[in-house]
Amino acid sequence: MTTRDEINALVSLVDRLERLLERSALSEIEVEAEGTSVILRTPAAIAPSAAGPAGASPEPDDAAEALLLLDVPSRDRGAHAISAPLTGVFYRSPSPGAEPYVREGGQVNAGQVIGLIEAMKLFNEIKSDVTGTVKHIAAGDGDLVKVRQALIEVDPA
Repeated sequence: MTTRDEINALVSLVDRLERLLERSALSEIEVEAEGTSVILRTPAAIAPSAAGPAGASPEPDDAAEALLLLDVPSRDRGAHAISAPLTGVFYRSPSPGAEPYVREGGQVNAGQVIGLIEAMKLFNEIKSDVTGTVKHIAAGDGDLVKVRQALIEVDPA
C-alpha cells in the first residue's frame, strides 16, 4: 500500500470511529494496530471535572487544552476562518512545485480556489466564501485536515 493509500485508509477509519462514538454511549474509543494508535474521546470525557477543593479551579490536561484550541474558529476574532468541508489531505497548490493558490498577506476573492482536499482519491476544490486579505494559513501543504478545521483565516474587506 502506498503512503497516500495508507493516509486515505486512516482517514476513513477515523471517520468511521467518529460516527460510532457519536452514536454510542461510549465516551472514548482507542484502537491500536501495527504501531499506530488512535484515541477518540467525547468532549465530556476530556473536560476538566468541576469536582475539587472549594474555590479551586481545575487544571486542564494537555488533551483538554488541545480540544479547547480546536474549538476556537480562528486565532484572530476579527478574522473569518475558511474551514474544511470534508476530511482529507490539504494541498495549497494545484500540483507539486506550482505556486500556491493563496499566500499570507495576499488578497482572496469570494469564489476563488484557496486549496484542494484529496479524499477517496478525488480532489475537491475549496473556495473562499469571503473577499479580503489572507491573515494566516492554518493548514500546511500535505496536512491531514478534519471536517470543520480552519484552513485559512481572512480579514474581510
